[in-house]
Amino acid sequence: MGHQPWGKAELELGDDTIPLVQVTAQVGGLDVVTSTVDKLFTWAQSNSLWAMGFGLACCAIEMMASAAPHYDLDRFGTVFRGSPRQSDVMIVSGTVTNKMAPVVKRLYDQMPDPKWVIAMGACATCGGPFRSYSTLQGVDRVVPVDIYIAGCPPRPEALIDGILALRRKIERDGIMGTGRRAEAESVQT
Repeated sequence: MGHQPWGKAELELGDDTIPLVQVTAQVGGLDVVTSTVDKLFTWAQSNSLWAMGFGLACCAIEMMASAAPHYDLDRFGTVFRGSPRQSDVMIVSGTVTNKMAPVVKRLYDQMPDPKWVIAMGACATCGGPFRSYSTLQGVDRVVPVDIYIAGCPPRPEALIDGILALRRKIERDGIMGTGRRAEAESVQT
């Protein structure tokens, strides 16, 4: 009687096929079954991002507009939460002052892992027109940023592109690993 491997078990979700279980070896006449839930968790996490909006200036209006019915950010699985403990994405939109920086850091630290940050607008990415002693020249000096969205203020479509870029980054890098912040991506408006 010859050895016949079980093969693969796959989960089909829409257009995606996620391999869940695969027989990879035989040890002592027994099949060794390996499974990876990382791909399943990554798919679920990337399609269900809960964002905490940290609106500090004009860009916050565009961020709020993206959640309104005209742009409907919910259709991409992204909903805004009022608490950092319920969020996995922080969207910083607007000017971060030196006085506000510890608050941004504290809220970031309260978010559960895995967590991501989107810097929305010129002020959040590089300080914008405010080159002053009291203004941070980019929120990346306080928290690690995954996606940069350019513009002053960026349109809601740019935020949607940024969220879709974050989804692609999560799907590419996974959620369980350490190489997640190797490089930040930027979205042009």
